[in-house]
Amino acid sequence: MRGKIGLVIGLAAGYVLGSRAGRERYEQIKTQAEKLWNQPPVQKQVEKAKQFAKSSAASIPSTLWDGAVKVTKAATSKDTSGDQKVAEVKRAAKSSAEKVKDAAADAASDASAAAEASSAASRSGA
Repeated sequence: MRGKIGLVIGLAAGYVLGSRAGRERYEQIKTQAEKLWNQPPVQKQVEKAKQFAKSSAASIPSTLWDGAVKVTKAATSKDTSGDQKVAEVKRAAKSSAEKVKDAAADAASDASAAAEASSAASRSGA
């Protein structure tokens, strides 16, 4: 899906930038694109995408912060020897990295599901 959208955007951009039809044709294309962008169904989907991005992106920074706190605590603990401290920092860093990876994968999965639902809704005329 992402590849198809990229291809269409690339072809459109190439046509517009490489068009020999001149400024008049460019203005026609620009006007049509603005009309399409301002259509209520398109704006509805844009708003859904914005809301989704806000909600899913909020989980990743908090996961990163929690991981940084764990690693810092492990690195600054005073009651462990140097070797134990290194081992604790490694464990905390690995655990934190896995949690960030999982959060990012969940966000990507949710985005994919939302895109599919949005695409299905668009096809059905909702």
